[in-house]
Amino acid sequence: MAGDSDSTRHFEEFPLTREEYITTLVHFYRGEMSRANSWRTRLDTTTNWAVITSGAMLSLSFSGAGHAHITLLLTAVMVSVFLGIEARRFRYFDVWRSRIRMIEENFLVPILRRDLVSPRNRWGDLVAHDLDLPTFKLTFMQAVGVRLRRNYVWLYAVIFGAWLAKLNVHPTAAGSAREVIRRMAIGSLSGELVLAGIGLFWLGVLGLIVRESRRRRHAGEVHGIEKSMDRWKD
Repeated sequence: MAGDSDSTRHFEEFPLTREEYITTLVHFYRGEMSRANSWRTRLDTTTNWAVITSGAMLSLSFSGAGHAHITLLLTAVMVSVFLGIEARRFRYFDVWRSRIRMIEENFLVPILRRDLVSPRNRWGDLVAHDLDLPTFKLTFMQAVGVRLRRNYVWLYAVIFGAWLAKLNVHPTAAGSAREVIRRMAIGSLSGELVLAGIGLFWLGVLGLIVRESRRRRHAGEVHGIEKSMDRWKD
């Protein structure tokens, strides 16, 4: 107990000056920005893997009529693996991004406005608690929804669009929709069953996207050009 009281007296005798506080916070902000940029680069890397893999597999699939359409379905599986990796990375990126936005909104914004009143009370305590006990701000499925809406839904659309095109043209042009469905068969799985599985997959994808859109966790994200300065920050 004596040690605790000594440390308390030491803290009170040498309070943190405004200059020291600002300097510390600026260096902390730069450090968190560096972390966020590092994880942002990792996100781009995973997306590049998915794009390159999709392009290579599409080229392989259409290079000959003898290549099975299951190649494109396996491509979708591989892209889903990349999506899972990217969602995990996005959760870490969001930790640093959240701290950065907390500093920008409650420290930098008041300084720029020359009104030194932070919008959020005790925001420093929130950041300090998160430094002491770091927590994710998004669940894994929420992160999946974000990355789906931003990038991966378009990759899936290209892959499954190419899948339907291949079924329609290889090995010869299909004469009807029933013929296309028949060609969807994989081994003992009928075309109807494969089509039903693809339909369930897309229901899941669209469900996650809709859920993410309704949640609208948009703090700190860039959404485009504001048409009115009165609505510059809602």
